Amino acid sequence: MKHRYLPMTETDKKEMLAAVGVQSIDELFADIPEKVRFQGLYDIKEAKAEPALKKELSAMAAKNMNAKQYASFLGAGVYDHYTPSIVDHVISRSEFYTAYTPYQPEISQGELQAIFEFQTMICELTGMDVANSSMYDGGTALAEAAMLSAGQTKRKKVLVSETVHPESRDVLCMYAKGQNIEVVVVPHKEGVTDISQLNELVDDDTAAVIVQYPNFFGAVESLAEVEKAAHGKKAMFVVSSNPLALGVLTPPGRFGADIVVGDAQPFGIPAQFGGPHCGYFAVTKKLMRKVPGRLVGQTHDDEGQRGFVLTLQAREQHIRRDKATSNICSNQALNALAASVAMTALGKKGVREIAVQNLQKTSFARETLKQNGLDIVFDGPVFNEFVVRLSKPVKEVNNKLLEKGIIGGYDLGLSYSGLDHCMLVAVTELRTKEEIELFAKELGDSHE
Repeated sequence: MKHRYLPMTETDKKEMLAAVGVQSIDELFADIPEKVRFQGLYDIKEAKAEPALKKELSAMAAKNMNAKQYASFLGAGVYDHYTPSIVDHVISRSEFYTAYTPYQPEISQGELQAIFEFQTMICELTGMDVANSSMYDGGTALAEAAMLSAGQTKRKKVLVSETVHPESRDVLCMYAKGQNIEVVVVPHKEGVTDISQLNELVDDDTAAVIVQYPNFFGAVESLAEVEKAAHGKKAMFVVSSNPLALGVLTPPGRFGADIVVGDAQPFGIPAQFGGPHCGYFAVTKKLMRKVPGRLVGQTHDDEGQRGFVLTLQAREQHIRRDKATSNICSNQALNALAASVAMTALGKKGVREIAVQNLQKTSFARETLKQNGLDIVFDGPVFNEFVVRLSKPVKEVNNKLLEKGIIGGYDLGLSYSGLDHCMLVAVTELRTKEEIELFAKELGDSHE
């Protein structure tokens, strides 16, 4: 049988030990006191041959529920969207999926151009001047935006709306702790940021005001009012946004946002159990030298031919690490490429068409659930998601839905006090009329 790796033989071990001048593994670790060494066997199964192991792991994997076999109404930051088939064909090419750091532009033009196109399309969607070549995910992009704001304003407090994704807020708090930055949560009112509370909390020590658009409940925030509150105290205005929603919503850049971040997962990136995904980070021109991560620029060589290079690299991440506000100097190039291919394949009209379908199907689902006796918690315009109140625990209802081939929504009681028995329902363009009606019927039956 051919091995997918090179196994180590006993002869190999002896040669390696001899090369470092010891007779045994125990002698190699002689400097480690006996009392701190692990004694005994690990509590794991006995090793199996590769065919038997593959069979066992495949059987375990088959137990997972997936959106190909089940109708999924679960969103909460990761969504089941249409992916053009060309995406997998392009990202499966070896020159892309084996590439990592395009520091040598003379042999990385394809990779650099793909990243440049990603940056360009993100700028068009968000209405911003400059975008970087992607970040790890939406949560880290949001936290980096807060750190940039604190460094730019020399202030030590960040206001973040309670309607921002709970996991992103957790990441933000972790980042802020290391920088001694205070994070203050602005409460929501009827599913959107409480503007009166925001106006009371924002002050001269506020570095940034952060909102999500659409927010975690699917509601569309009033960016104009948030911008007024933030810039009224000369704080940075940061918006975390679903890029697909920007196919129909007014871009945050039009509302005067200083930084727009989010996750490109809706474009060509599978849910894949929560990651890896691809964060984006877009700013106004005056902040482009503060952007974490990489920037790809377009130039011309001495023969006038167009070329692409990494640019504006003389930042703290590279040359003054003790003064760095960010240590991220990598990016999600392969996932950024997937997003670029998806956006290119769909085109401007296609992105808008899918966004409109999300609006229409979400509206249809909300009305259908109402007709089946469900209580819709928040009013107002929504994109992709809305909140419904159940008479039973969400976990219990979701277990029943699985029996019907349906993946239910997110249990908001896990993240928000006062929203026990409330489900966050996601409806994308892939959900059919029949699936939505069946989902509404099953929820209605469980409600009785």
